[in-house]
Amino acid sequence: MTDQHDDENSLIAQRRAKLDELRTKASSTGESAYPNDFRRDALAADLGVGFGNKTAEELEAAAITVHVAGRMIAKRIMGKASFVHMQDGSGKIQLFLQQAALAASTPPTGGGDTYEAFKHWDIGDQVAAVGTLMKTKTGELSVRVTELRLLAKALRPLPEKWHGLTDTETRYRQRYVDLIVTLEARECFKRRTQITTYIRRYMDALGFMEVETPMLQPIAGGAVARPFTTHHNTLDIPLFLRIAPELYLKRLVVGGFEKVYEINRNFRNEGVSTRHNPEFTMLEFYWAYADYNDLMDLTEQMMRGLAETVTGSSVVQYQGSSFDFGKPFKRLSVEDAVASADPALERSKFRDRAYMAKVCERMGLPIAKDSGAGALLMQVFEHKVEHALSDPTFVTQYPIEVSPLSRRNDKDPWLADRFELIVGGREIANGFSELNDPEDQAARFKDQAAKKAGGDLEAMHYDEDYIRALEHGMPPTAGEGIGIDRLTMLLTDSPSIRDVILFPLMKPE
Repeated sequence: MTDQHDDENSLIAQRRAKLDELRTKASSTGESAYPNDFRRDALAADLGVGFGNKTAEELEAAAITVHVAGRMIAKRIMGKASFVHMQDGSGKIQLFLQQAALAASTPPTGGGDTYEAFKHWDIGDQVAAVGTLMKTKTGELSVRVTELRLLAKALRPLPEKWHGLTDTETRYRQRYVDLIVTLEARECFKRRTQITTYIRRYMDALGFMEVETPMLQPIAGGAVARPFTTHHNTLDIPLFLRIAPELYLKRLVVGGFEKVYEINRNFRNEGVSTRHNPEFTMLEFYWAYADYNDLMDLTEQMMRGLAETVTGSSVVQYQGSSFDFGKPFKRLSVEDAVASADPALERSKFRDRAYMAKVCERMGLPIAKDSGAGALLMQVFEHKVEHALSDPTFVTQYPIEVSPLSRRNDKDPWLADRFELIVGGREIANGFSELNDPEDQAARFKDQAAKKAGGDLEAMHYDEDYIRALEHGMPPTAGEGIGIDRLTMLLTDSPSIRDVILFPLMKPE
């Protein structure tokens, strides 16, 4: 490792010496070693699409002049002619350089020494070129360069031999290098943008309005999670980073915005794993005069369209498995799912705490003293069922005990009108018919507050203003949250959530 660092430091020193020389030459002519007066008029990918099928003769006759710029990622010097592969934000294009052409055509800023200077430029440097399109003998679309400039000196070398970054932690810490050298990383984040763009267009087309709610909140609410805390100096009050926008979005429904959504950043002071990052993105939306069945219909249609638009198929490939978004999504209740997974269990006793405690004990699952039968049933579900749900499945009718913001089922008050969408054993979405009874909600907040007072760091606070909002009357409403990061993992075949977050949280080096 020491030898490797020494080699890298030696290369950096050589490049700094070249930059010093550039600065000296530039200052003598009143120019900058980092010029910003070049304007390109073409991107590599667009040139490939527009002219890749043209013959060498057609290009020669057309004499199409282009201005291109990007990073030099490879070069091959062959005496008085050279080839360069240049990469811009869209892709790669080849440059064909001839000493005679550069000497004859380059303006005084470069002079006849441009070609000789180019030989000392390094891989990673930002360059600009003007020239005409051509085809090489091998049929590769190229630019026959008449003007060449160095726009920005790269002082650090790219990964050796252009094989990309093999160390995972370095890829996450130095995402800028990862994006330069790893085509798959670029495509992943382009696809992520496709996903959020599709979702916005889909929601907008259905009449939903995109809104923004506070990230700094006086009360951490809308989810059961441990928040990050901070302090506002001027107001001298503690604040929490948002764990969910739910309670603010529902305030807007009370105010008369009947279909709202937010693609939001949330922060939860919890563990880090391949599925969890403390800072993450969600789509959250609320729909007045709808229930959780309407949400499942909307979600199924949106997910199917997303899969087809982003991957080109309704069958999504993920880590060696295939998930079919083209078929109707399965729907089954929590109790049905647990009973099917373990027929030895007595379904009639799922709501008996003593029985469920014995089941959890037998399975080696923790039993908190304040956990009722519903919470224990969910532990069994997560242990026995969730990981085995492969194709898209709506799991419905969660115990009300684990759904503090959900509406009770009218026919069975032990249950909530709630669902989660599970794909490949992972939760992708969570939705429910909203609780709009202010007295019921106040009672549940009090229960959560009691748990927090008892030491539960994830329990909710009592939000008096939200209760006041409900007392003004919230229409029957359904709401849902969809994890954008996990959805992107699925649609990009990425094994870790850090692969789909540009700058995931890391320990300091």
